[in-house]
Amino acid sequence: MVNPYIRITRPINCLMSALAVVLVGLISLGQNIVQNWLNLVLGIATVVLIAAGGNVINDYYDRDVDKINHPERPIPAGEIRPNIAVVYAAILFALGILTSFLISTCALLIASYAVVILLLYESSLKYEGFAGNVAISILVGMLFVFGGAIFGRMLLMIMFALMAFFSNLAREIIKDVEDMSGDINRRTLPKKIGRYMAGMVAFLSTILAVSLSPIPYLYFSFSQYYLFAVMISDGIFIYAALIQFKDPHRGQKYVKYGMLMGLLSYLIGGLT
Repeated sequence: MVNPYIRITRPINCLMSALAVVLVGLISLGQNIVQNWLNLVLGIATVVLIAAGGNVINDYYDRDVDKINHPERPIPAGEIRPNIAVVYAAILFALGILTSFLISTCALLIASYAVVILLLYESSLKYEGFAGNVAISILVGMLFVFGGAIFGRMLLMIMFALMAFFSNLAREIIKDVEDMSGDINRRTLPKKIGRYMAGMVAFLSTILAVSLSPIPYLYFSFSQYYLFAVMISDGIFIYAALIQFKDPHRGQKYVKYGMLMGLLSYLIGGLT
């Protein structure tokens, strides 16, 4: 049986975080990523450690709910005491901040900010609906900004971060519209302003993401292959933004497909 101190970090999620850093490195540097192997390793370590700390602190805050929904998790199962989980999360966060310091001051600031947002989200923002949507979307975008700090292409990565932020924000809002009837303990945007107006916010967020997509081709010398691929992604996003008014479930699924296609287009742009 897997050690509870490993299990509580959700190692599969941490592996996905590691792969995300490799992907951002390939987008930034293409095949030259090998020459920047030390920063790549430190970047992977930083993201994995902070993601692991975030998963531990999530289990700490959700420990009462998990007694019903996930009794097999280490805290409700009695394998890790709550106060020990807090110390464990703090150690993981501290190690992640230390490895970011070994990259650069800029990387240190970004990693520290990510930890603050994670703590705020788990302690309060996830119950606040739109504020939680924004926090999660900032964390998604910050992965690209962190990549810019690691691999030295900050302006380009800020463009990708903004696209990731707006597209993820749209998906978070659409998911809240979909879950509106079941969200009894969250003050979500559709509950505050209604389904249609929340859908309009998601639509505008999607359009902002799409409007930024030609910039890497126009100003950062990305190839026509990137432009072709990102146009497919944009088409999926626009379709999702339109159908979500009638079918939020399909809408948020297609936003996810658009995000995956967007990542593929970024990778194509970095390698061609």
